[in-house]
Order: sequence, then C-alpha cells, then structure tokens
Amino acid sequence: MTVLPGSADVGSWGMAVDLAYDPADPTLARIRELALAFPGAKEKVSVGHAAFYTTKVFAWYGMSHKVEGVWHRVRQSVSVLLPEDERLSLLGRDDVYLPGYIGPFGWIGLRLTDDTDWVEIAELLEESYRNTASKRLVAQLP
Repeated sequence: MTVLPGSADVGSWGMAVDLAYDPADPTLARIRELALAFPGAKEKVSVGHAAFYTTKVFAWYGMSHKVEGVWHRVRQSVSVLLPEDERLSLLGRDDVYLPGYIGPFGWIGLRLTDDTDWVEIAELLEESYRNTASKRLVAQLP
C-alpha cells in the first residue's frame, strides 16, 4: 500500500492517524535499512511516526520537541533509548534534542542532515536495540 505524506494510515492501535513523515523520505529509507538489519526488528506506524521495534520500540523517526512552549517537529530525525551516561554526554550537542513525551524516559532525538555521521547513527541504533530487545535477540548480534 502506498501512503502519501500527511495522509491517514492505520496505526498500531488500529485507528487512522495522520502520518508525521514522508514514507518515501530517503533519510527514513537509510534509517529503515539500518534498523531492520537487527534480528527480529520490524517497522510499524505508531501515533503517526515510523517506529522500529522487536517487542519494544528501539527507534522513532521524526519526533517533535517543545521550544519555549511551542511544539516543533523535527521531520528528519531519529530518537533512541540510551544508557544514562551516554545520553548525558550527547545532550549538549546542537544536533540533539529531547523528544516530547518520551524524552523524560531516557530517549534523545538526533537531527539527521547532510553532515550526519551515519556510523555513529548505526552505533546508537544498536545501543538502543540492545536496551530494548530480548536477550535471545541481542545474542544473535555479531
């Protein structure tokens, strides 16, 4: 099924939601390639966002954050769940933000640009996967 940007799709709860991303976005395609390479990884639409998961979500695409009380969507970004020390070490960077709703639970968002270090993104996706996937799936990693 082809879903056009901004059109409705059936989300993970079976309800129609407006997509917060362009399914044909080449940056999303790159995230998708990295995320779906992990054992047992799948993709779903959840609250309008592309979400990559096993039994728990390990990456979200295109989340929003608040700036001076106003919500701003970061269309080309990936949010990951990292250990506290790693999360804190990244928070001072210009390309990092706290995504709405999930930020207080240890998630950070990274803006994806032409200058993105894709090796680092792959490593952060793996770290988030390791934090959320079962021991059986993590044991299948190289």
